[in-house]
Amino acid sequence: MWHTLRLGAFDLETTGVDVEQDRIVTAAVHGLGGGQPADPHDWFVNPGVDIPEEASKIHGITTEEAQAKGEPAPGAVDAIADTLAGYARQEALVVGHNVVYDLTLLDRELRRYSLPLLADRLGGSLLHVVDTRVLDTRAVPFRKRVSEKQGARQLITLAQFYGIAWDDGSAHGASYDAVIAARVAYRIGQLAHMRREDWPDHVRAQSRVSFAPFQNLTPGELHAAQIGWAEQQAAGLQKFFRRTDPQAVVDGSWPMRPWADKATEGES
Repeated sequence: MWHTLRLGAFDLETTGVDVEQDRIVTAAVHGLGGGQPADPHDWFVNPGVDIPEEASKIHGITTEEAQAKGEPAPGAVDAIADTLAGYARQEALVVGHNVVYDLTLLDRELRRYSLPLLADRLGGSLLHVVDTRVLDTRAVPFRKRVSEKQGARQLITLAQFYGIAWDDGSAHGASYDAVIAARVAYRIGQLAHMRREDWPDHVRAQSRVSFAPFQNLTPGELHAAQIGWAEQQAAGLQKFFRRTDPQAVVDGSWPMRPWADKATEGES
């Protein structure tokens, strides 16, 4: 069963939310499960640019701290990608929450420093990804917002729904978020392979909840299915946004946003 295999839990904390421009501040790639000991890898990075106050409020790291304690970005970015590719070569599943953001931003950082891309590091292996946001949206499509400030698909919401302890003081740290995402993925896999009558009452009570689509899939099959689900989910979100903004666009690419070469895109 896919959730019992080795997992490479992955998360980034960054200078912002723009995958094309923002930079890595902290990163985590943790080997978990699969009958092997935990194998954590963490990085504290000097992004080479100022960290906006809005980002510092989320992950707690200031420009001054990153400059004083962080390692130079090119070497850190190279090591992050190499570690992630190493897990993929060992047939581990790369797991994260909304991991399309993290993988895309890592890709842009590699390009920024003219480093080998993730695909070039795989040595012929396939990258199999598990995105807890995509799986949860497929399983529980009609979950409502928890509150004005807490959305239906935030990692804290998933942790609460799937019965995983949450520590506000540790949240928004790359290591913590990576591990929580892996635990959520494992719990989703458990529910997919349990009888419905054995689910917790609050899970059964959700409207049109189903974990059946995740049953008995190989990592490759699960990866391929998420490509379609992510596209469908983006199309639904775009339709919703266009009620108020007719020009709204939601990119459904997964597990990575396509690269547009700014130097040549005007010619193509």
